[in-house]
This record gives sequence, C-alpha cells and structure tokens, in this order.
Amino acid sequence: MTKLEKVQFVIDTLNKLYPEIPIPLDHKDAYTLLIAVLLSAQCTDVRVNKITPLLFAKADNPFDMVKMSVEEIKEIIRPCGLSPMKSKGIYGLSKIIIDKYNGEVPQSFEGLEELPAVGHKTASVVMSQAFGVPAFPVDTHIHRLMWRWNLTNGKNVIQTEKDAKRLFPRELWNDLHLQIIWYGRDYSPARGWNLESDIITKTIGRKTVLNKYYESRK
Repeated sequence: MTKLEKVQFVIDTLNKLYPEIPIPLDHKDAYTLLIAVLLSAQCTDVRVNKITPLLFAKADNPFDMVKMSVEEIKEIIRPCGLSPMKSKGIYGLSKIIIDKYNGEVPQSFEGLEELPAVGHKTASVVMSQAFGVPAFPVDTHIHRLMWRWNLTNGKNVIQTEKDAKRLFPRELWNDLHLQIIWYGRDYSPARGWNLESDIITKTIGRKTVLNKYYESRK
C-alpha cells in the first residue's frame, strides 16, 4: 500500500466511523472554549467538562473572570490539576483580552499564542473549532496514532503536526484531527490496546508496532 493509499484509507475509515463528530470539550463561544482547552492540559476532557460549569456559572466571559481573584479561580479548577499555573493563566489572559482586544478572543495564532498559558496546540484548537480556520492540533492520541500508522517519524508533536499537514488535505484538517482523537480513545489507546479492533493500525501500522504487539500476546 502506497503512502497516498494509506492516507486515503485513514480518511475513509474515520469518515465511516465518525460521520458526525462530537466536540470533546463543552463550550458556548471562543472564550469558554479557550478556557476549557487550557484546563485540559494533563487533565481528561471528562473532568474538565465537570469543572467548567462550576467556573462558568461565576464567570463565562473575561469581564466577570477578572472580578474573581486568582485564588478563587484556583479553588474551583483545582481538580483539573496544575491549578496554580492555570489560574494565573486564566486571570492573565482574561485581562489582556479586555485591555488589548476589547473583550474578544483574538482570531489569530499570533494573538492567541501571546496570551499567558496558551501554547500552539491550544491556539490551534481555538482557531479550528471556534473560528473555522484550518489547523491540526496534535495531542497525545494523534501523536501516538500517526507514529503507529507509520505516517510520521516525528520524535515530538511539532514534527507530527508538520507531517499531518503535509499528508492530509487542508480542507479536512479540522474534522480529521477530532476524528483521530476519538479513534485513539475508542480503538487505539495507549493502554489496554487490542489490535484486532484497531483496523487502521492492523492494516497500515508499522511492522515494529505489529510485531511487538503480537510478541506480547504469546
């Protein structure tokens, strides 16, 4: 199977499995999405979706958020982990959004990545899901699967993102990165992995991955 055929197989399989794509993080606008993505660092989406209603009940916009103290924010988001850093980031970015952008989340990668606690992945999620700009945010699921599928040799998410953007059509990026995330969770997890139900890896996966899996089952 050629690289082009492998890419098409991935696209076709994911479209069959996920014709309608759920959004992992609950939000109502760009600002609440930005906060939810920030909170999701080293935290599950399920937990974030339990905490954000508590936070947004008090502040679902930057103007209300800066009325709270960093300590108050920290207490609410504590179950998400890294709460000292995240609370400072939430307060700081809210203030900048008010002072520099009149309360509106910036609609550019540059503007987003200048905000406290906002890295390239967070900016990419907001740009794609809130503003519809083609982006390919790479999380641990995508990084793992792109390597298993022999579509990247990247040692880090930066190289994996470059390879994903090179291989997949730009118009598919926003849907595809979400489909891969769901596929990773449902069929190709890091732990408790069953290759027999992981049709993509079983079909196009790199030999070292397949051999190692079958050796472990002997």
